Amino acid sequence: MTKSPFRYFKTSSQIIQLGVLMYVRFPLSLRNVEDLLHERGIDVCHESVRLWVDRFGTYFAHKIRKRRSESMRRSPQWQWHLDEVFVQIRGERHYLWRAVDHEGEVLESYVTKKRDKAAALKFLKKAMKRYGKPHVVVTDKCPSYRAAMKVIGNEKRQETGRQLNNRAENSHLPFRRRERAMSRFRRMRSLQKFVSIHSSVYNHFNLERHINSRIRFKQKRDAALREWRDLLVAWHLLVREQWRLVRIRLTPPARRSETPSPSTT
Repeated sequence: MTKSPFRYFKTSSQIIQLGVLMYVRFPLSLRNVEDLLHERGIDVCHESVRLWVDRFGTYFAHKIRKRRSESMRRSPQWQWHLDEVFVQIRGERHYLWRAVDHEGEVLESYVTKKRDKAAALKFLKKAMKRYGKPHVVVTDKCPSYRAAMKVIGNEKRQETGRQLNNRAENSHLPFRRRERAMSRFRRMRSLQKFVSIHSSVYNHFNLERHINSRIRFKQKRDAALREWRDLLVAWHLLVREQWRLVRIRLTPPARRSETPSPSTT
C-alpha cells in the first residue's frame, strides 16, 4: 500500500503544490508567497511554506526528472555545455557545477568545495549515468575538465572556445535571481537540495518564448501546467486503485441462498 506523503498535513495537496510552485519558479520570498496565498483566501504562515518546499520540493522534482530522463535516454545526446559558478556560503567559496544541453535545459547540478579533478570527475560520472554520453562536450579552459575526461576516455570530444559556452553561462541567470531573493544560502546541503529542485521546475516551465509564436507559446504553457497538475492526479488515481483492491480482498464472498429441496411423497 502506497502511503500518502500528505497524510500528516491538514492543508490540501493542491494548495501545497501551488505554494511550492510559487516559491521555486518565481523569485519570491516566503512572506511574498504567504501574501499571495492570503490574497486567494488561503491563510497560511510563511514557515508552513518553508516546510512545504523542504518536504515536497524534492518529491515534485523527482517526478519531473524521472519523466524527462527516461525520454532523453532513448535519443542520443548531441552536445553538452559544462560550466561552474562561484557561490558564497557563510563567507566560504563553493562551486556549483552545471551541465546544460544544446537547447538550454539544465541536466545536472552539483555543489563541491573544490574545483579540482576529483570534483569534475564525480560530476561527469553522475551526469552521464543518468543521461548517457554526449557526442560533444563544450567547456571553458579549466584544466579539471580535461583531466577528468582523460579518465573517462572521451577527451577527444571536448571543445573549448571564447563564446562557445554562452549556453551554460546564460543558464546561471535564473539561479542568480533566485539566490538574491533568498538572501544566499547557509549550508552546502541546502544549496544542493534547492538547485536540484529549481533546475527540474525551471526545465519544466522553460517554454522558449523567444523562438515561439504567441499561439504556440500559449499551447506549450497550458500543456506544462496540465502536466504539473497531473503529478498529483496520477498519485491520487494510484492510491484510489490500491484502496479499491484492498476493499475487494476484504469483502467476504456473498453466500448463496439455499433453496429447500422438494419433499418426496
